[in-house]
Amino acid sequence: MNQTAGSLEGFALRKEAVNAPPSGIVALVDHARGRDGLIPLWVGEGDLATPEFIARPAAEALLGGETFYTYQQGIPPLREALARYFTRHFGVETGPEDYVVTGSGMQAVQLSLQAVAGAGDECIYLAPAWPNFAAALEIAGGKAVPVGLDFHETGWTLDLARLEAAITPRTRALLINTPSNPTGWAATRETLAAILAIARKHGIWIIADEIYALFWYGEGHRAPSFLDVQAPDDRILYVNSFSKNWAMTGWRVGWIKAPPALMPMFENLVQYSTSGVPQFLQRGATAALDSGDDFIATQRARAAEALDMVMSRLQATGRVRVAPPMGAFYLFFAIDGVTDSMATAKRLVDETGVGLAPGSAFGPSGEGFFRLCFNRDLGHIAAAAERLERHIGARN
Repeated sequence: MNQTAGSLEGFALRKEAVNAPPSGIVALVDHARGRDGLIPLWVGEGDLATPEFIARPAAEALLGGETFYTYQQGIPPLREALARYFTRHFGVETGPEDYVVTGSGMQAVQLSLQAVAGAGDECIYLAPAWPNFAAALEIAGGKAVPVGLDFHETGWTLDLARLEAAITPRTRALLINTPSNPTGWAATRETLAAILAIARKHGIWIIADEIYALFWYGEGHRAPSFLDVQAPDDRILYVNSFSKNWAMTGWRVGWIKAPPALMPMFENLVQYSTSGVPQFLQRGATAALDSGDDFIATQRARAAEALDMVMSRLQATGRVRVAPPMGAFYLFFAIDGVTDSMATAKRLVDETGVGLAPGSAFGPSGEGFFRLCFNRDLGHIAAAAERLERHIGARN
């Protein structure tokens, strides 16, 4: 068999693995790598390093020898801290038995999908969307079914009738990310109740990604949550991560909140994937939950200021269509006349030194848009906004 470098022909691989979509963001990063003066606003993370109050307990535990196998469900102190966190922010009483600690929010998504769907099954998600939802399901042999959010310059909206119409006998779950990456759309309490009613009617699961619930720009200190409307017997799995709230993207620690009866199953799924999250990392995660509320509030305030700054600059061009996000830390905007977001994103890097994620990286309904992460240094945001305003406005 004659195999050439870069070709997979002849390796007898699963087509689902071979056809896993490449990242449009990575393609842009590779294009821009090594540029002087680059302001990178394409990835979904802030620019702050993990705070010392989180890093120190992890380092001390590492140096203290906490390097052995540990609880597959997560160490009890961390799961107890998760219960306190949810009581503080969501007003719900839970216990450590409601949580399983995962090796990232991405693994939380994967394990939740493994629990409810497999080859030939369908899951519905709202688009434009973080591409990992659909890719994780389709690599496993399932089918990801997008239901598009509708864009208006006053905000993105969800057509509930269209959502229900997408359900088939093969549908196993609705994947609902609110507040949304990349659009910033956030479901109201009434919308969440309506989605839940649809799931109940059809006997399907909800996988709720509410990772950005505390990056919220509406009334109150957090976004509406399925926790506000659910009953004890509802089929909802909550997937989450330490990455965004506490500047821990590189730690790869997340969690699932689920009915306690499911925890033996999730422990088995952890066993057959990673066999657990390192204990010393869980010490840092515990500190994040118990001592990190002020840090989250500081990040949110900075992000709100950055959002105002970049919104005003882009709107001043007269060529940008944008809806103010209700949550998360992304601005998802379109530029008049742009139909190829990847080509334009590359040109923006070349001509302005600002790195934006092309909307096509978030599915076909994202084409023509760009995602800008504004959870960054305010000076960098100001400079990027000025460069973009000058460049986009100059093309009138």
